[in-house]
Amino acid sequence: MRRNLTACIFVLFLLPAFSQVDSVNLVRYTPDFRFKEGIFANYEQVKRNQPIPKSRILTDVSYDDPYFFDRIVEKKKLYYYDIYGVKQEIRIADIWGYSRNGVLYIGMNEGFYRITIIGSICHFVANLTTYNTGYPYYPYYDYYDYYSPYNIRQTPRTTNEMRQYIMDFGTGKVMEYDVSSVEVLLMKDPELHDEFVSLRRKKKKQLKFLYIRKFNERNPLYISNK
Repeated sequence: MRRNLTACIFVLFLLPAFSQVDSVNLVRYTPDFRFKEGIFANYEQVKRNQPIPKSRILTDVSYDDPYFFDRIVEKKKLYYYDIYGVKQEIRIADIWGYSRNGVLYIGMNEGFYRITIIGSICHFVANLTTYNTGYPYYPYYDYYDYYSPYNIRQTPRTTNEMRQYIMDFGTGKVMEYDVSSVEVLLMKDPELHDEFVSLRRKKKKQLKFLYIRKFNERNPLYISNK
């Protein structure tokens, strides 16, 4: 019994030391911060700033190619060696994104887009392609409009538009850049949230970005730099 008690005391004594080591590895994000270069298979790797480095990726693309990541994400799958030296594979469609020259790019809407504003709340713009035919769209098949007296073949109309998104860096959740989404993320700062909610609807729309900036200033982001 005494031995178990001693062991518990020893562990409790070490906990502050471990916590201190973890905090030492975190640095406050500034525009000068550079994420480690590589592929992020999932969002946990982003939070830890531990991507799959180029050296562990199996590819015929030269590591010195300035368009290395652009060429990698054009493929269907990514093959790499994990930290144990075991070969792994993952669909490009399933990876979170990558870091090039210290800048984050997120996979979104069948493309990869730079996250321009990094903070506890991030902001970025991505292209969205929508299909509109009036009927269910099957991208690999043509079909006829059987309701037409001339049986005219329908051609799906595609629309490309740039949309704005925000992301909660704590969870990785991506949301539409609108008033309701901003309100949800501001709830982590009750005082700022109440201030924003008290505004008129028109003012909320006009000041969304200002309040995101305020939130990031009051709630700075800390990133692993180990």
